[in-house]
Amino acid sequence: MHLSRRNLLASATMTALPATPAAAKPREHLQTGFERLAADGYSLLSGQKVGIVTNPTGITRDALHIVDVMHEDPRVELTAVFGPEHGFRGTAQAGGSEGRYDDPATGLPVYDTYLKSGRPLADVFTASGVDTVVFDIQDVGARFYTYIWTLYDCMEAAQLAGKRFVVLDRPNPVTGRAAQGPVLHKEFATFVGRQPIAQAHGMTVAELARLFDGEFLSAPVPLETVLMTGWNRTWFHDASGLPWVPPSPNMPTPDTALVYSGTCMFEGTNLSEGRGTTRPFELLGAEGIDGRWAAAANGLGLPGVRFREAYFAPTFSKFQGKTVGGVQIHVHDRAGYDPVRTGIALLVTARKVWDGFAWRSDNWIDKLTGSTRVRTMIDAGAGPDEVAGAWQDELEAFRSVRKKYLLYK
Repeated sequence: MHLSRRNLLASATMTALPATPAAAKPREHLQTGFERLAADGYSLLSGQKVGIVTNPTGITRDALHIVDVMHEDPRVELTAVFGPEHGFRGTAQAGGSEGRYDDPATGLPVYDTYLKSGRPLADVFTASGVDTVVFDIQDVGARFYTYIWTLYDCMEAAQLAGKRFVVLDRPNPVTGRAAQGPVLHKEFATFVGRQPIAQAHGMTVAELARLFDGEFLSAPVPLETVLMTGWNRTWFHDASGLPWVPPSPNMPTPDTALVYSGTCMFEGTNLSEGRGTTRPFELLGAEGIDGRWAAAANGLGLPGVRFREAYFAPTFSKFQGKTVGGVQIHVHDRAGYDPVRTGIALLVTARKVWDGFAWRSDNWIDKLTGSTRVRTMIDAGAGPDEVAGAWQDELEAFRSVRKKYLLYK
């Protein structure tokens, strides 16, 4: 089917392409937002100077980067690239970026968005001279993964700078079935959580863009979304048929993304979250931990997951060069697995079996979980079910809001 500009746009400033139910077609018919945009000859961007917010995950199914593809296509005037945390080409570690430079492959100016928001980021968009800002980055489904807040900040800055904003959708690699975990309390807003959404949000970036515009931005942005066709909300990444590119240096595989919304909470403790190993966020540990932790975690009978006693020596980050003990997470039933509740269970059992357990001194766990509740309840001796039960009312309220912005079957 030919997609005209009219077909690409729905009414008003908030637009969305109708999505084809994936169950009716084999997975090779899945098209990402970029694939639909390109198939229509970039008519949505006709007559515009375009800048794109992207990173190494912005690729075609043939593993070509979309910046390289667009740069060589005379039908689109790509004039700037905007890099998030880790950078456009992805060379920077966590908490870093690549700065301002000219891309050697295309000659395009690359602007740094990391830690910029509001008027300073709007000034970057203005200085770049673009008319339209496009966003295409692979998310992993967790509130504290910073790319969705780059999306939020760029939407806000585009509104301030008077720029159009176009989101090209990609699958949520851990499905879009349900939201899970605590909802952020606004007084704990940071770059790992700007607004009150669930810890595992179960949405795509286009759905999140609609949510941000409809619920949180102080003024609406001229937003257009190019949706996927052929995606099913129940699919994990391997069902999509798309190549996996690590969205950040410590997100090497879809298995990492599967556990991340739970085990990233260990960044708020003195335990290693597995950075500096080949299995970050699947390996957790510290000096002095032994097999009692895996035994305690397995004793809870958590659905879909088992824990192996593990020993490892991180090459960087916590416990660099030291051998530590802990667990490796083995998910055997992805559909039954709850990553956030599992992460809470691991925090509870680690504290019980290891007397060296401590929260980070800056209470980073509160920023990750969105309130003081997880930390204070675990310190008071609460079990996993009690902790998880405490956020159910706010989670149900978020789920009710979320329903209005879901775009796929």
